[in-house]
Amino acid sequence: MVQAVNQRGRSPRSPSGLPHVRRPRSRSRDSGDENEPIQERFFRPHFLQAPGNLTVQEGKLCRMDCKVSGLPTPDLSWQLDGKPVRPDSAHKMLVRENGVHSLIIEPVTSRDAGIYTCIATNRAGQNSFSLELVVAAKEAHKPPVFIEKLQNTGVADGYPVRLECRVSGVPPPQIFWKKENESLTHSTDRVSMHQDNHGYICLLIQGATKEDAGWYTVSAKNEAGIVSCTARLDVYTQWHQQPQSTKPKKVRPSASRYAALSDQGLDIKAAFQPEASPSHLTLNAGLVESEDL
Repeated sequence: MVQAVNQRGRSPRSPSGLPHVRRPRSRSRDSGDENEPIQERFFRPHFLQAPGNLTVQEGKLCRMDCKVSGLPTPDLSWQLDGKPVRPDSAHKMLVRENGVHSLIIEPVTSRDAGIYTCIATNRAGQNSFSLELVVAAKEAHKPPVFIEKLQNTGVADGYPVRLECRVSGVPPPQIFWKKENESLTHSTDRVSMHQDNHGYICLLIQGATKEDAGWYTVSAKNEAGIVSCTARLDVYTQWHQQPQSTKPKKVRPSASRYAALSDQGLDIKAAFQPEASPSHLTLNAGLVESEDL
């Protein structure tokens, strides 16, 4: 409750001891100021909330919020390097219902960098705070470029396969995969999409099937552009042949070539008696060793 103050600086009291609330009254004509009310109690502005130094990328939005108390309600003004900040299409000054004052700059340019000072003023006095706004240079955009493109690939049915490529761009591009005209939006246990910070891109298919065959397209997109490349995946069926027997033939060890022939029912000793003329008979060693005898 606001109280009037008497000439001695004390409020008059009622018999009960409680202060009276006196309405503003006019000064006497002798004072020279007719109808001037008695001064009420005022409070100097005090900032309850104030931002610190800011770094904002060029082209982005910058918002400076503050909250101030005081009686009567203070008026706020902004300065940049000692010069008033005027509202325009890029600089807006707002006051919300909760008493928060905002200076909004969008888009931020290099000319907005500097020392900002917010000044709150009322009849009781003045208060202020300052901060520095640093505007970071806008990063140069580069459209995506494939360093390594997709390659046509073939794989046997049931085997894993990778479709790989590598792309660069600033900012790093978003990657999109399509099979024929169908988008591949998320990974599954069998088909998964991978990407690292170095631009490596991979579509991994576990246990390829005939249904996986077709044309695959990968697209890379950022704010500067979009690029795509396409490759074909072929999945062929494996021919499962019965493995040939590798069981070795059983061969009886023999002390001589004659013993081997005797095992096949040939009596070499009976056929070649001493009385036979050896000059008319020649024994071919190669024939003796053959199993066809």
